[in-house]
Amino acid sequence: MHIFCSTVLLSIALGISAHAQDGWITIFNGKDFTGWKVGANANSFSIEDGTIKVAGPRAHLFYEGPVKNHMFKNFEFKAQVKTMPGSNSGIFIHTTYQEDGWPAQGYEVQVNQSHTDYKRTGSLYNMVDVKETYVKDNEWYTEYIKVEGKHITIKINDKVVVDYEETDVDKRQGDMKNKFLKQGTFALQAHDPKSVVYYKDIQVRPLTE
Repeated sequence: MHIFCSTVLLSIALGISAHAQDGWITIFNGKDFTGWKVGANANSFSIEDGTIKVAGPRAHLFYEGPVKNHMFKNFEFKAQVKTMPGSNSGIFIHTTYQEDGWPAQGYEVQVNQSHTDYKRTGSLYNMVDVKETYVKDNEWYTEYIKVEGKHITIKINDKVVVDYEETDVDKRQGDMKNKFLKQGTFALQAHDPKSVVYYKDIQVRPLTE
């Protein structure tokens, strides 16, 4: 009897421990924009069937929630994404809220299967540009980003498409001058009125800093 109880308690403890060690935290509740903030053109983002629907003129939806006080340095991020034909979007990392314009800080990880921009899904925009198309429009796929130190890994459906080590930041000029790893939040991009993209199951796993 004691052995059975001990076994049950041990199993429960291990289950709790495994869950805690998993570490993934959901940052979009599927119901509303709690924990998120958008500036200009806020109507470019809406909730549809538990997803964030992106459709409208240029806008950016920033995570401003309580996890890590929306200030991430080393982390894993993943989301389920679906693009409609001809659409363009992006996931910004290490960025900060701004009312309007293209985010001046951090990197953009591209979302694009068939837009006129040749830089396809998974590109670390303007740094490592992926020209291959790994998924199709109208289907859900997983976009994964890991930042650890100065290293960025991007996966599409578990396939590594970018493996990048940041260097020569001090030599960057123009629009890329402030686009480097520091720390910051995430943002989803509405690129243009013709682009329609969906996001769901948005999660982050903070790593030891």
